[in-house]
Parts: sequence; structure tokens; C-alpha cells
Amino acid sequence: MIHAEGPLLSVDVGARTATEVNVDDVLESYIGGRGVGTKLAHDRIPFDADPLGPDNSLVFAVGPLQTSIMSYTGRMSCTGLSPLTDGLLSSNAGGFMSRPFVDTGYSAVEITGESDELVGVRVTDEAVEFDTVPDLAEATIGETTDHIEAEYGLEESHTAVVGPAGENAVRYAAIITSGSRAFGRGGLGAALGAKDVKYLAVDGDSRPDVEGLDDDLIMEIHREASESGSPMKDAGTVSVSDYANAVGALPTEYFRELSYEAVDDIGSAAVIDHKHEKGTCSSCAFACKLPTRDEASGLETEGPEYETMMSFGSNALVDDFVAIMRSNERCDQYGLDTISCGDAIAAYLASEDEFGNVELIHDLIEKIAYREGVGDTLAEGIDRCHDELGVENWTMKGMEFAAHDGRTLNGQGLSFATSNRGADHMYAEMYQLEYPLVAPDQALEADGVEGKSERLIEMENKNAVHDSGVLCKFAFSNMTHERYARLFDADWERLQDVGARTVELERHFNNKRGFDRADDEDLPYDLEGLGEELSTYYELRGWNDDGTVPEANVDGAASADD
Repeated sequence: MIHAEGPLLSVDVGARTATEVNVDDVLESYIGGRGVGTKLAHDRIPFDADPLGPDNSLVFAVGPLQTSIMSYTGRMSCTGLSPLTDGLLSSNAGGFMSRPFVDTGYSAVEITGESDELVGVRVTDEAVEFDTVPDLAEATIGETTDHIEAEYGLEESHTAVVGPAGENAVRYAAIITSGSRAFGRGGLGAALGAKDVKYLAVDGDSRPDVEGLDDDLIMEIHREASESGSPMKDAGTVSVSDYANAVGALPTEYFRELSYEAVDDIGSAAVIDHKHEKGTCSSCAFACKLPTRDEASGLETEGPEYETMMSFGSNALVDDFVAIMRSNERCDQYGLDTISCGDAIAAYLASEDEFGNVELIHDLIEKIAYREGVGDTLAEGIDRCHDELGVENWTMKGMEFAAHDGRTLNGQGLSFATSNRGADHMYAEMYQLEYPLVAPDQALEADGVEGKSERLIEMENKNAVHDSGVLCKFAFSNMTHERYARLFDADWERLQDVGARTVELERHFNNKRGFDRADDEDLPYDLEGLGEELSTYYELRGWNDDGTVPEANVDGAASADD
């Protein structure tokens, strides 16, 4: 089985030390990316660590595919303890940083400890530098990347940056890479900001050779990406908006409704009207990104994607596409996850009967980033502030809901229940099967959860492999079991095992922090048969019926507590 190459670089920002660690055994078992990050975090972070404390670690990691020119591989992973969910999770970002990261020669970089002053960390194949940067306190993403380029000649594609939201411990703060791409979900930006780390910048000329890559298949997939006629190449993920609205899976008016009458004003047509050039990630010929511009105001941003169109559009009853662009741009500059931020603001709009108030929305984004006034309350996330607002708690395991509604797409609802990350649509992507966005022989009926656990487990495991490769989820239409076997030099059953062990380590760590079946059952809506299907899911996973992982199952169950 192919896997990432190179040691782990463990950087303690409190002690100002950097240590190379041989992790060949982990790479051989978990490929790279999320799998490796999960194994390292599971074994190196104490089970009782504070997500905002020095014992939490953030593991940035690449996979073997980042050494190739294959489309869909401009991604990397960041794993750590979430200030939002209080559990272990991985976040995944596209853009361009994965290539300069792999050029350092490291498979992963761990940031641990806690600095006593604001620092940036620069990692090259020759040295690690700690830049003292007090003048960047509460600087925006753009201001910070401009500084890094001016001082060190490194463009934004070499950087992962925390904005004011991360420094102010907003629980859903993002880490922004390549200027506008995000390690978005779970608040890892707050975890990095709590360490007083403003940025990680990477560079080098030591890209490792990964033996066993199938160059013919890589070129074949690259060609297919270039020739694809997918609507996503024109409108990105927003291309699903019309269909989601039609089937009743588009959250609207803080989840009170499932379709939005003004979707045409903020959907695919609006994106295409404002898109001014093609956008992409490293090496990717699919080019689904959305550089947009409003000629009247001069506003430029990247996106919004479908999830942002929901959180700052339909869920807030905003029918002004440019206003959603502005919300997206502000979140990118302040370093905020657009899903959680938009949903939290929608909760406030519901509490104040202020739906559609664009000026208020834009003001709240800034207040959240700097924790000013009511922004301090909203910065805690809906799970912690819904009682104070007097609204329903639209979260799962503490994470705000994404835009493929499980009340209509019931398998997706089941996925939100079992996901170790909470209400994250990318954990298993059951919505792809239920819209469906796949071939008829792969599709599922959207209604009901009975009998869907086996397919759900396969999807969870497959996505864990994608995140370890690291391979964009949008490659799904190019991949078959035979192609997975060729790409990773391992049969489908072995890859499913890698994915299953990754999911199980996440679950085991979170069990140690108190998560169990009750957290899987805590959906904000009823799914008929959920309890029975959860029992089936646990049985198929080989877990206890209370949703916990037997200790005997855990791969090398050692941790920092042992």
C-alpha cells in the first residue's frame, strides 16, 4: 500500500523546539493525511486535554498523492481536539499549500505547547524559525499573508493563517490557507490561536519519492477531470442548490423550512453571473472554484459555495447574492467557518425576528470575530448559547448543521447521527446517494434509515481513505473499486480496513471524553427507526450497543495517558 513519506516534525511553540520523529509504522498503516493525523493525535494528546490548552496538538498532514500531478489532490488535513465539539476531529482544506508542504520533506507537522507571545512558525527542509510578530495581533488573513510575503518571500499558497477569530477563541474559528481556503469545521483556528500561533508557513525543495504510484492511472484521471462536463465546473457546489431546493433539503429560515422561494436569486445562475475567471487547487484540471466579482462595488471573493449560500442566504432569508458574497469575504478575512458562523447568526436573527437584515448580519460577523457585544455570545456556538437566545439547538455533537437536510435525506440524517465530527455533511456524504448525484445502481431512496448502516459504514470508511490520500471528495465519479486498488496499491478490503480503523480511533478518543450513544441519538428532529438502526450500525462496526469502542478493538490503544 502506498503511503506518505517522511518524518513527523513536532514543534513545541512554548519551548521553541522542533523534533523529528520517525513515524514509518504509522504511515504504513494509515497512509497519510487524516489517518496519520488521527493516529498521532489519538496517541499523543491526553484524553482529558483542554482544546484551548497547551496539551492539545494540531497535526497538519499530507498524503502520498500530494507528490503527484493528479487532479483532485490539492488538499491536506489538520487534526486536533475541537473547541467546538470537544472531540477529536480532522478538518480538510484545498488550495495550494499541500505542494510546498510536501516539499519540506515532512509527512506531518505537529504544533503543540503554548507560546508566551504571538509567533509565526516557518518550516523548511533546512530549519524551523519562530517569528515574533506582535504587530500582527488581530490582523486579518490578508494583512498577515501580505506580511509573510514581504518579509520572507513566501506567497499565500505557502501559509496557514489564523485571523482575529482564532486569536479571540471563537469556537468555530477556521485556519485559512492559500488566502481563502479553510480548515473550516470544528474551530481548529481557535485551538491554534490559543497557542499564540498566528501562522504556519512552509517551503522547501525536498519532495519525497513515493514508490508505486500508477502514473498511467493518474494521467487518465487528470484527463477525465479536464474533459468533464460537470455543472460544478461552472457553478461549483452551488450547482446542487436548485435540486436541493426542489426536493426539500435546503434549510431555510433557521431550519424552520426546507425550501427557499428566492433560491434562483442566490443559486447557480447568480454564481455564474458573478464568476470572473476559473479557479482551482494545486494540479487540478477539474477547476470547480469560484472567483467572483461584483462590478458595481468592486467586491471580489472566492465563492460562496453551496453551504455558505445556505447559512448566509436561505437560512437567514437573504436573497441578495452580493450580500452573501460580502458575508463570505468577511468570514475569510476574519478566519471563520462560514457554516457555523452563518447558522449562529441565523439563530440570532430568529431570536430577534430580524431575518433578511443584511447590515445586521455583516455587523455581527465582525462582532463575533472580535467577541464584542452579542458577538461574544454567538462566538460560543449555538450549542452553548441557544438557551440564552431562546431558539432550538440546531447542532449535533456541538457542531452546527450543514445544508443537506436529514429530515428529507434520511440516510444523511443517519450520517449526522453517527459522524464523529457532528453535523458535517462531508463525513460520509450520504446525500450523494439520496439526491442522487451518483449512477442509478449506486443510488438509495431518500426515505427511511432502515438497512442503510452497511452502506453508511462503507461511505464513512471510503471518505476516511480519501482524507488520508489526500484525495478530494469530488473525485468520486472517477473512482471504482478497481481504481482505488490501483491508486493506493491495495485492494478495496484493505482500504476499507484503513478507513474503519481511522473512524474507530476517532470514536475511541471521543468515548474517553464522554461521548456515547446518547450523543448519536441527540438529533434536533425525529428519524423513525433511528434507535434500531444505530444498534445495527454499532453491531456492524463491532462496537458496544452504547456506542463505545471495546478496548480490544483499538489499534495500539496507547495514549499520552498510558
